[in-house]
Amino acid sequence: MHFYGVMAMALIFTILILSVIFVNGWTDAPNAISTCISTRSLSPKAALSLAAVCNFSGSVAMAFINSKVAQTIFNIVDFGSDNDAALSALCAGMFAVVIWALIAWRFGIPTSESHALVSGITGAAIASNMSFTAINLSEWKLIIFGLIFSTLPSALLARLIYSTMIRLLGDFDRRRIMKHFMRTQRFSAASSAFLHGAQDSQKFMGIFMLGFHLINNKTTGDTFEIPTVIIFICASVMTLGTLIGGGRIIKKVGMDMVSLDAAGGTAADMASSSVLTVCSFLGIPVSTTHSKACAMMGVGTQEMGGGTDKKIVSQMVVAWLLTFPICALIGFLLAFFTR
Repeated sequence: MHFYGVMAMALIFTILILSVIFVNGWTDAPNAISTCISTRSLSPKAALSLAAVCNFSGSVAMAFINSKVAQTIFNIVDFGSDNDAALSALCAGMFAVVIWALIAWRFGIPTSESHALVSGITGAAIASNMSFTAINLSEWKLIIFGLIFSTLPSALLARLIYSTMIRLLGDFDRRRIMKHFMRTQRFSAASSAFLHGAQDSQKFMGIFMLGFHLINNKTTGDTFEIPTVIIFICASVMTLGTLIGGGRIIKKVGMDMVSLDAAGGTAADMASSSVLTVCSFLGIPVSTTHSKACAMMGVGTQEMGGGTDKKIVSQMVVAWLLTFPICALIGFLLAFFTR
């Protein structure tokens, strides 16, 4: 590919990766603070502001402390030896994410952009190589483990934390206890938003690095080090997306899906944050959407924890199940027809 062709592809890649990061902040980040909306601990406007600040902080902090998640995504597929074709396929995979994210946002369904990203670029890599050998199984095993670990364990842990709280505080005045939890939940929601930034921004930094390795004809075996400018770009764009588009998803998860009291919201935040912290330091990519929503469902199954809207839960589960095959198929078809 001649110089102008390389520059054009670099521009297209940059626009696409920034678009994907933006829609992640638009659709994923609000889940982190949905509990404090559900319990009325914070107004939607204040909660979005909190999510934006904590997302940015978490994105920057984790990139400097531990970049294992970014490395996992960086190595998840092999696009082949032709860097020009590989870059084209990578762009096709990211375009699949944008399409799926906009569909999900239109219907207010909190899908996982992380899993959409992984699926889209995997489908594109298969098309680029016309072989399943494009998949790096050692990295994909971490994706599957993260999917399992962020769902049922999050729900069970949240249920356990909530039931323990109620058992220990059962003799106290419930109204006074709930007022206390409404204050503490602001901190637990902040920690969830911080860890969302720490987890999800890493995935896009990994793709950012992969794209620029392809543009500069480097191999994925080169030293992995995220430039500071990429760290701040990813954090800033995700934060902007959170501020602009978070309201619709917050309503679906925080106000319609589950009815929680303040103690239940705190329990869900604590469970989700625990899962995200462990996985972040182990380099396991997980979905904040899955972890938080399942934690809220876990509390909602408790008799005193509130309640869950089974229709919305079923819609979310179907969307989660469809994310992998649909994004992989879109990524495959776009990459195949642009080969």
